[in-house]
Amino acid sequence: MHLRLAIAVLTWCIPAGLVPTAGLVPAADLVLRGGKIVTVDPQFRIVQAMAVHEGRVVALGTDEQIASQIDEQTQIVDLGGRMVLPGLIDSHVHPTGASQYEADHEIPPMETIDDVLNYVRGRAAVVPKGEWIVLQQVFITRLREQRFPTRAELDSVAPDHPVWFRTGPDGSANSLALSENGIDKAFAAKYPDQVAVDPSTGAPTGVIRRSSSILKTRPDKSRKSLSQDERDDRLVELLKDYNRWGITGIIDRNCSDSARAQYARLLQSDRLTTRVRLSRSLSPNAELSQIDQRLDEIASDPLFKQPDPRLAVIGVKVFEDGGMLTGSAYFTRPWGTSTIYGIVDPRYRGMQFIDDDRLEQLVRMCASHGLAFTAHCQGDAAVEALVEAYGRVDHDIPIAPTRSSITHSSFMSPRAIAGAAKLGVGVDLQPAWLYLDARTLVAQFGSERLTHFVPLRSLLEAGVVAGGGSDHMQKIGSLRSVNPYNPFLGMWVAVTRTARWHDEPIHREQALTREQMIRFYTINNAWLMRAEDEIGSLEVGKRADIVVIDRDLLTCSDDEIRDTLVESTWLDGRPVYQSQP
Repeated sequence: MHLRLAIAVLTWCIPAGLVPTAGLVPAADLVLRGGKIVTVDPQFRIVQAMAVHEGRVVALGTDEQIASQIDEQTQIVDLGGRMVLPGLIDSHVHPTGASQYEADHEIPPMETIDDVLNYVRGRAAVVPKGEWIVLQQVFITRLREQRFPTRAELDSVAPDHPVWFRTGPDGSANSLALSENGIDKAFAAKYPDQVAVDPSTGAPTGVIRRSSSILKTRPDKSRKSLSQDERDDRLVELLKDYNRWGITGIIDRNCSDSARAQYARLLQSDRLTTRVRLSRSLSPNAELSQIDQRLDEIASDPLFKQPDPRLAVIGVKVFEDGGMLTGSAYFTRPWGTSTIYGIVDPRYRGMQFIDDDRLEQLVRMCASHGLAFTAHCQGDAAVEALVEAYGRVDHDIPIAPTRSSITHSSFMSPRAIAGAAKLGVGVDLQPAWLYLDARTLVAQFGSERLTHFVPLRSLLEAGVVAGGGSDHMQKIGSLRSVNPYNPFLGMWVAVTRTARWHDEPIHREQALTREQMIRFYTINNAWLMRAEDEIGSLEVGKRADIVVIDRDLLTCSDDEIRDTLVESTWLDGRPVYQSQP
């Protein structure tokens, strides 16, 4: 009998709280003892000690019970009462692009329009005249002024350069950028949903929505070009910083062919220090025959058919609507006119990128290939459209076994939550957005429309598997990154519902308990990774992905959660991060 299976069977037969006696399991390679080990098993048991052999947990219990697993070769970690968690998992990251973002020059934090203009002014001094200056993902919800920089403001600091201030699918352009793309009053009249105009003159204001279809930039030739080895080194640096914050598993939520190849190189060279699962990118509006061919290729990938423990394909991702942070998420009710987002049409509900029929076709094609489907959905109308598509397909092909999900799902409705629970559809949410962006969203929509904004408690009480992610996009650094990937910040937000620069918690009734908070970043995300039988909890037979932290997350004050530090991180029972003494 296989050792793992034998251990599991033997342990199943032993009363709760005990471990196999000497002789039933081999001596441990690693023992952690004298601590508070949070197993995150179904009973959420907490034990004092744990034994690991060949990268897997072989015993859990008291120090005395685990002592029999120790011999002269065993590495012993005396925890001194410290807490141990299963390796933390981020359900939504973009590491390959994020790791390269500052390869050319450091990009400072920006909290005001002046910060933005100072950056553009600085770039205009070094970028040759006529070349584009592009600033990406400085979200207007996170600027004190809560608005886009105007066309005139961008002109004032870079009159000789086309400038594009891009925030997701939307952004703001200066006059040269508009001119180069032929975006004038006549063009704006043809594309009223995409080109914002001054209502008194009809002239474009510079704000463009769903910009990729109508505005093209040119690459800055003066920027540093990285070699393949340099790109790989920067990705390794980022993965090691994930480890520093206890992260042992991630889902890349829009993985290109080049990114898949990059991960494969790191796996082959034994430099992949986190478990990576891939949602492959898919062009949803291509010919159906081309989409079917693409899905055949993805489903035939050896990393889907026979996943490696550290690298595997789980499915595909598409974009169903625009941005909550940028003014194009698709809602059931109008956005409302807005100086924040440059919206002048009171009937405007945002932008749906994939119509309902095509969305159902995509879900059906993915389900028939056994692939996990997910779509970027920010507004409640986009979420409802995807849940309804899942429901129609589920009549013919069960959706739950595919581990399909809703990505972001920032604004939901009780109907969508109930539908996701009934269908077995997961949800991938970003708590840090509540902290960073809710102040602006309250100003735009009022408190009532945020009742089911990042509705964590409602989801978990309904039985939906919801997992915590960051949508980390740019920069290396858990708090300085665009969309911070520090999981303890996310835990703190999930428990407190605190919003930056805002006096009151955002619907505190949606807050998680401490136990739910930990499950949110461990076993729930393991389910989204299709890996909950292997990781996400510390149980006999599972892989020994372990995080030792400096405080008790079950008893510390709320505000102490966000300041948690990791003392060591282990993957398969081997250290991948160790804090300096």
